Amino acid sequence: MADQYLTIATITEDGAMTRRVAACAAVEGVQGDPTQWAYDNRFGWASAPGWAAAWDSAVAGGITDPGSDPAVITDGMILSQLQSMAAGL
Repeated sequence: MADQYLTIATITEDGAMTRRVAACAAVEGVQGDPTQWAYDNRFGWASAPGWAAAWDSAVAGGITDPGSDPAVITDGMILSQLQSMAAGL
C-alpha cells in the first residue's frame, strides 16, 4: 500500500485530472467554484479505490499522460467518486 501513496500524491498534482474532476463537479452542481472544490478535495478523489492501481498500470503500459486519458480513470469512476464525496458534504 505504501507505494500507492506516491501515486495518489502524483494524481493530486495532475492538472488534467483536476480539470476533469472540476468539470464533473460543475455538471453535478457542487456548491461554489468547481475548480476550487476539486483542488480542496484532491486527496479524497485521488485516493478513490482502484485509481492508483489504474494509474500505475497505465504508466507501466507506456501511457505518458494518464490524467488526460479517459481510459485510465474513466468518467464513470470520476462521477462515482464525486457523488460519494458530495453526499457527505
